[in-house]
Amino acid sequence: MGAMADDGYAGRLAVRVLDPPRDEDGPDGRTVVLELRGELDHDTAAPLKEALAGQSGTQRVVVDCAELRFCDSTGLNLLLRARLRLLDGGGRLDLAGLGPPVDRMFEITGARSVFRVYENTAAALADASAAEGS
Repeated sequence: MGAMADDGYAGRLAVRVLDPPRDEDGPDGRTVVLELRGELDHDTAAPLKEALAGQSGTQRVVVDCAELRFCDSTGLNLLLRARLRLLDGGGRLDLAGLGPPVDRMFEITGARSVFRVYENTAAALADASAAEGS
């Protein structure tokens, strides 16, 4: 488990990188969970950008948004670009735990329909078809 990092943003956005536990029938270790906490906007996007850039070779990234209070177009575009980068490499980016303010922004923009969205991270990790890259 990684430590929360706020890159000098006084806690406005913290990103923790987790390798979920593996079981014999589960993911092959190429799934990473990024837990977000705080607000994701133009001024706070650097920690997420850095965390996403470090996922080269990762089959699946699950972004846990349960503690994300706000996301603007900068955050949305960052996630969309990361999704495309992962798709190009045969991977995927999924979202989990979208709270009402963040979910509303994804719904209004139509971006919610391009991501696989789960109620929470546990549900995302339990989805064997997503873990296998289908």
